[in-house]
Amino acid sequence: MYFAYRRWLISVAILLALALPLLAQIQKGETLVKATLIADTAAVVPGKDFQVGLLLEMAPDWHTYWEYSGDAGFPTRVQWTLPEGLHAGPIQWPAPEAKLEPGEIQTYAYGNRVLLLTTITPSVEVSSSVTIRAKASWLACKDTCIPGEAEVQLVLPVGASASPDNVAIFEEYRSQIPVPAVPPFELTWRRNGKILQLKVGGLPPATALALYPLPRLDQAVGHPKSVAPDTMELSVEGGFRGVLAVGEGASRRSWVVEESPSSGAIEKATVAPMGLWLALFYGFLGGMILNLMPCVLPVISLKIFGFIQQAGESRWRILSHGIAFIGGIFAWFLGLAAVIIALKSGGREVTWAFQFQNPWFNIVMGTVVFVFALNLAGVFEFLLPGRTATALEAAGSKGGHTGSFFQGVFATLLATPCTAPFLGSALGFAFSQSAAVIVAMFASVAAGMALPYLLLTAQPGWMKFLPRPGMWMERLKQFMAFPLFATLIWIFSILGGQRGLDGMIAYAGFLLCLGLACWVYGAFCGPVGRHRFLALCIIATLCIGGGWYFLGQKFAHAGKKDTNGIDWVPFSQARLQAELAAGRSVFLDFTADWCITCKFNERTAIDTALVRALFESKKVVPMKADWTNANPEITAALQSFGRVGVPFYVIYPSGNRNTPVVLPELLTESILADALNRLP
Repeated sequence: MYFAYRRWLISVAILLALALPLLAQIQKGETLVKATLIADTAAVVPGKDFQVGLLLEMAPDWHTYWEYSGDAGFPTRVQWTLPEGLHAGPIQWPAPEAKLEPGEIQTYAYGNRVLLLTTITPSVEVSSSVTIRAKASWLACKDTCIPGEAEVQLVLPVGASASPDNVAIFEEYRSQIPVPAVPPFELTWRRNGKILQLKVGGLPPATALALYPLPRLDQAVGHPKSVAPDTMELSVEGGFRGVLAVGEGASRRSWVVEESPSSGAIEKATVAPMGLWLALFYGFLGGMILNLMPCVLPVISLKIFGFIQQAGESRWRILSHGIAFIGGIFAWFLGLAAVIIALKSGGREVTWAFQFQNPWFNIVMGTVVFVFALNLAGVFEFLLPGRTATALEAAGSKGGHTGSFFQGVFATLLATPCTAPFLGSALGFAFSQSAAVIVAMFASVAAGMALPYLLLTAQPGWMKFLPRPGMWMERLKQFMAFPLFATLIWIFSILGGQRGLDGMIAYAGFLLCLGLACWVYGAFCGPVGRHRFLALCIIATLCIGGGWYFLGQKFAHAGKKDTNGIDWVPFSQARLQAELAAGRSVFLDFTADWCITCKFNERTAIDTALVRALFESKKVVPMKADWTNANPEITAALQSFGRVGVPFYVIYPSGNRNTPVVLPELLTESILADALNRLP
C-alpha cells in the first residue's frame, strides 16, 4: 500500500514537472492579467478633476508589483495618450502585501486584483467627448515570471454635470491609498547607526501593523521586520520614507511616514525610564523568587537561627549579623557587575540591537539559556570544585560579623545553580547597558534575595510564616525551565531570519550534542559518578566535535552565498555561435533580476561549488541572457524555443550543438549536475 501510494505521488510530480513548460506557454502575457480602464465619473465636466483607474485582475496565485517591488520584480508602468486639454497625474498606489518568496526573497506585491488610480485634470475647453488611452506593462509572477502589456482605452462624454460611476470599487481602493498626513497614532522613531526603529503607540491590542519602504534610487534599505507587536525595525542609511499600514481587510488604512528629523542615536542606557524601572522590578522579583529554590530556602532558617545563637538573643546583634550577611550577598552580585563592566570596557561599545543582529551572539545566548534550562529540569547539577567550597566554608565559619559576611557570600555562591535563569537574564540585559544600569540591575537582584534575611533578622518571630521545605520546591525549580525553553524558541526565530532553515537545523544539531553532553555530565560526573574520566572525554568530544561540525561547518555557511561566483559570459547570438564553433559546450541561463524563481534557482542549484567544478572540468561556458530590461535578441531566442518567460535553461553539447538540452524551470543542483555529467 505504501509503495503504491509513493509511486502514485512520484508519477503526479513527474506529470506536473512536464506540464509546467506547457502551462507557461498557454498562460501568455495578457491571459495572466486582465487590464481594464475605468473612471469614477460617467462624464467629463470641463475644469473638474476626475479619476481613472487601471484595473488589473490576476489569475489565481499570480501577482503584480507595488511601486517598490523589493528584492525582485518591477512595478506596473502606464504610458498615457490623452487628448489636448487633459493632464494625467502620477499613479496612486494602494498599500501592498509583503511576500516572502523561496530563497528568502522579499517582495511587495498585489494578488487577485488591484486598481491603480490616476487623477485627470481637464481644461475648461474640452470637445464633446474624450478618448483616454494608456499602454500598461507589468510583470506577473508565480513559479515563473512573465512580462505582460496591454493597450486600454476609455471613451467619456463631456457634460455640464456628471453622476459618479464605479463607486464601490473606487471607494474600496481609495481607502487603501496611503494618506500623506500624520497618522492618528503616536510615532516614536529611534535610530542607532543604520538601525531604525518605529514604535506605534495607541494601537488596540492585536492590531496588524506593517511597514513598507519607499527608498530613493541610490538608497540601500533593508526589509522592515516586527520586533514587538507595536514596533518595526529595519536597516537604512539616510532618512527613511515609507508606508505604515494598520489593520486588516476592509478596515486597513495606511499613511506615508518619514523618519522624524529629531531622531537621534539611542542613548547608552537603551531603555526608556519606564522600561528601566520595569526591568529593575523584574530583577528584584527574580531575587525574591530565588529564595524559594531548593538550594536557598532551607538556608534561610538555618542562618537566622545561627545569628540568634551567635548574638545571644540580642535583637540589635541579630540585626547587625543579618546586615553583615546581606552585605555578603551584595558583595557577590556587585562583584559580578564589576566583572561585566570590566569586560565590556575592554572592547568597543555595543548596543542591544547590534548584538541580536550578530548570529554568533544569539548562539552564545541561546546556548547559555539551553544549559540553564537543562539544569533546572534536573538533567544535571552545577557543583563547586571541592577546594573552592572548602575554602569559602572555612571563611564563613569564622565568628563575628566577618563570618556572617562570608556566610552571605558563600550562601549566594552555593545558590548559583538556582540563580542561573535569573542571572542569565540579568547578564543578557545588563551587558548592553551603561555601567550605572549594570550596577543598578545587579543591586536590584541582590536586594530581592536579601529582603527575607533583612525582615527575619529584624523580626525573628516571623520565621514561623516560612513555608516548609518539601517536594514542591523541586517541582517549582523544574517548572522554571519552561520559560527558558520559550526564550530559546524566540532565539531560534531570530536565527531563522539570519541563517534560514539550514542554520536553524545546524544549531539544533549542536544543541542535541550539548544536551547529550549535559546528560552524560549529570549521570557520570556527580559526587558518586563512576567512569568519570571516560565521561569527560565523551563530553569534550560532543562539545568540540558538535561545535566544529554543526557551528563551524554547517551554521557558519548557512544562508550565505559563496563569494567565489560563476564568471558569466553575456549572451548574444554571435557569441553563442562562436563558442559552439570553437567546440565548447554552453550552459545558457535566461534570467532577470525581477524573476523570483530565477534568483532561487541561482542560489540553490546553479551557483554552487559542485556546479562550478563541473563547469570547469567539462569546459562548459556559462552564458547569461539577462532579460531584466527589454532585449529583442533575448526575446527572439526565447520565442525560438516557444517560451515567453523566464527562467529558462538550455545546455548546448559541444558534440551535438544542434540538439540543445532543455532543463526544467524548477531546477535543482542534482538535475543540473546530472545533465552536465552527460556531456562529452
